[in-house]
Amino acid sequence: MAQNEQHKQLRELIHSLEQKTNALNNTQMTCCNITLSQCHALGEIGRAKEISLVELSEALGLENSTLSRTVNHLVDAEVAHRDTNPANRRSINISLTEEGQHIFDNIENCLNSHYEQLLQSIPADKRASVLESLQILLDAFAALEQSKAEPE
Repeated sequence: MAQNEQHKQLRELIHSLEQKTNALNNTQMTCCNITLSQCHALGEIGRAKEISLVELSEALGLENSTLSRTVNHLVDAEVAHRDTNPANRRSINISLTEEGQHIFDNIENCLNSHYEQLLQSIPADKRASVLESLQILLDAFAALEQSKAEPE
């Protein structure tokens, strides 16, 4: 394949990978009577254990106002706590309630099981190569983001 066609193949493969990954994640996350965006926020909070509203906004790529509404729903549903940071009274920390932790653990267990099955469906002698290739791809994305962030 000509090099000028490889970028198109890469784009199509990444697009397909996104669709498959999103479909898998959405299937597992659209439970628990919360929206997908609330579920993504719950996942970030669960992984961090406690996270500031600003950090959560950056992790999810959402504006603070949008994220505030999402967090309000999680707090109203009693799956998250919102507390003022004692070290900085203008900062808000978010953590999960016991129920929120239970939901997070269930989602994580389901996703881990699905990804374990996915990995098992890859020939054993190719698994390390697939993981290495994905890391190379992520590093390339990071390098591209860095180059765009640098002033010209």
